[in-house]
Amino acid sequence: MSKTARKKKFMRTLLVLICSLALGFGASGAQEKKKEEKPAPKKPAQTAQGAAPRGGPKQGAAKGGGQSQQTNVSHRTPEAQGGAGGKGKAKGPQQGNAPAGQPVGAGSQKTKDKKASQPATATGQAAGGGATAGKAKQGQANIAQAKSKPIKPQHFNVPKQPNTAKAPPVKFQQNRRIEGSQNWQGQKYAAFRNYKSEWHDRNWWHSHHNRIVFVFGAPYFWNAGYWYPAWGYNPSAYYAYDGPIYAYNSLPPDQVIANVQAALQQQGYYQGEVDGLLGPLTREAVAGYQRDHGLYETSSIDQPTLQSLGMA
Repeated sequence: MSKTARKKKFMRTLLVLICSLALGFGASGAQEKKKEEKPAPKKPAQTAQGAAPRGGPKQGAAKGGGQSQQTNVSHRTPEAQGGAGGKGKAKGPQQGNAPAGQPVGAGSQKTKDKKASQPATATGQAAGGGATAGKAKQGQANIAQAKSKPIKPQHFNVPKQPNTAKAPPVKFQQNRRIEGSQNWQGQKYAAFRNYKSEWHDRNWWHSHHNRIVFVFGAPYFWNAGYWYPAWGYNPSAYYAYDGPIYAYNSLPPDQVIANVQAALQQQGYYQGEVDGLLGPLTREAVAGYQRDHGLYETSSIDQPTLQSLGMA
């Protein structure tokens, strides 16, 4: 083969190699370009798709949308509710948008109901266990008001003989105590708690008590601010009541009773005659007044009752 022919053959071979290399590099470049171009459209799509769940609740919470907010809140944990959704939750109950049976709405309502019921329960304890205390406070207020307007004692011309039809005599019972007096607390009721009926002759009464008065022929002795029936001093003596009578302004028992009857008449509690007898009608009127003014219902003339009436 001639030199010229060999040279041509070499040039063709070289050209083929160059073309092959060019084609190889071109194909490789096209593949690289395709790989680089493919993720470009997919990456924004993935970002947009991934951001949708995150952006949805946040956007709904920011706008405060009624139903979407309720739906989101129903799936939140308590910790999440205390965060960004707190503002929306506060608005929800006011607008009345919380659906029935929703855990958050129901829980919030129960908490509010519980808090609202606590003062009422407290009010209920003051009404149940504190009823007696409330009456005592009311009685003290009435007594304080009465002290500012004292009533001067009067002298009443009571009948000389008792009307035993309206005030029948009580029978003596040795060591008899006043029923219910054990529940009357306070020093001002000590005379009623400690009282018991005793029968003694005239000499015994004079040797133990130096102040004895007679009302309707019956003797009463004075002790520590109260008048008491002196049972046995006169075995046939008449008593309409067996118990202490507060010694109001040093008046004898019949005048104390008459002043109380007059005061209760003015207030509409007593409709009977001012006769100086602590009979059933008078005792019923006294009990009604005591009940209405928060006092113990002693049905008798005690110091707190006279203070409430403005007489002591």
